[in-house]
Amino acid sequence: MTSNLSVHKLVQLCIDRKGKEISIIRQAELLEVSRSSVYYQPVPVDPKTLALQNRVDELYTEHPFMGSRSIKSVINRERKLRGENEIGRRRIQTAMKTLGIAAIYPGPNLSKNGKQHPRYPYLLRNVKIIKSNQAWGTDITYIRIHKGFIYLTAILDWYSRYIVSWKVSTSLDTDFCIEVAEEALKTAVPEIMNSDQGVQYTSQDWINLWENTTAKISMDGRRRFVDNIFVERLWRTIKYQEVYLKDYQTVLEAIDGIGKYIDLYNNWRPHQSLNEKTPAEVYFGNTLKN
Repeated sequence: MTSNLSVHKLVQLCIDRKGKEISIIRQAELLEVSRSSVYYQPVPVDPKTLALQNRVDELYTEHPFMGSRSIKSVINRERKLRGENEIGRRRIQTAMKTLGIAAIYPGPNLSKNGKQHPRYPYLLRNVKIIKSNQAWGTDITYIRIHKGFIYLTAILDWYSRYIVSWKVSTSLDTDFCIEVAEEALKTAVPEIMNSDQGVQYTSQDWINLWENTTAKISMDGRRRFVDNIFVERLWRTIKYQEVYLKDYQTVLEAIDGIGKYIDLYNNWRPHQSLNEKTPAEVYFGNTLKN
């Protein structure tokens, strides 16, 4: 959105919550916001719990290989220096589950979806990425806002680092992952679509969406932060250059800020790893050649 009016104010002014003329779902699509953002009513989070989640997010963003034991050790060392009581590993695990990263740390079956689900091999090991739309990656990350939090998902082209589509949600549901995929497929169809084995990506809706295209589904193993390294680097970039510098007061303010940053990232700022070109220049230039 290019309007000088903030996204928050725009949505408040534009959404007809009775949906008499246009359904609320369609209104959300037209305004390019997740359906859950329209219905969202803030739920207060205990400040101590929120502070813990935010610190776990910081540590994991910087060191995605860290498990609950390592994170607990770092946090308890910090708490000891402040004269505070230590916390147990279970609280760290609960925070990681809320952040959507519970599947990372070692342990029996913790790197997998707990339910039986379709299994797909990881197709990108030792594969040389040489063109746009050869491989896309996706994931979900935690975004802090004032007195709460939301989740961000994106689909990234591995070759160009171009963010093909993105959305935020107030919960770890499957809908916003499907929405971001549907939006990306309006641009192109990748040869390989890579994700982790989270419940969002092993749902039948997600599987059906991709099996109805020519894309091959690929899923990470235990070492997710390595298997999907380009998306992990993207989260680190967005958080250190945008999210951690801001104090978003609302969900829609976060959408506004993240949207402006992604526009800068995709279209305006040259990347050293792309020979000083922008992701959009590389993505669309390479797409036209193929």
